[in-house]
Amino acid sequence: MPEKNETSDFDEFVKNMEEEILEEAREIYTEKTLEEAYNPKNVGELETPSGAARVTGPCGDTLQMHIKVEENKIVDCKFITDGCGASMACGSVITELVKGKTIEEAFRIENNDILSVLGGLPVESIHCSVLAVDTLRAALEDYESKSRNNNKK
Repeated sequence: MPEKNETSDFDEFVKNMEEEILEEAREIYTEKTLEEAYNPKNVGELETPSGAARVTGPCGDTLQMHIKVEENKIVDCKFITDGCGASMACGSVITELVKGKTIEEAFRIENNDILSVLGGLPVESIHCSVLAVDTLRAALEDYESKSRNNNKK
């Protein structure tokens, strides 16, 4: 078992590393992006989604999205990602943007809407906002497909 002094030295080392990493992230990402990445909203799955989709982006990040629709309005939206902080931030923002929107309004959400909320992303991370929009549209299409099939019955 490490001595008390060794443990506190290690804890101090870890704390310093975390601070350095956060400082480097602040040089690249906006405070809003870091806030959304470290404290994302609407993470998880819905038990009985009206529409769902899972899309993998060009960098290998996967984003899954569930939407709950009542009377043509999105009343809830959840996401899960195995991606980087930028993917997490974009997933969090799009779930907030889509709530209360009609299906038609939700289809009009674009990656620039996410970038506007975040205050931008580095060029190499913009694809994360595109992944979030692509996943939303796939979930909307899944909802529409299920609605058409239910109306045929």
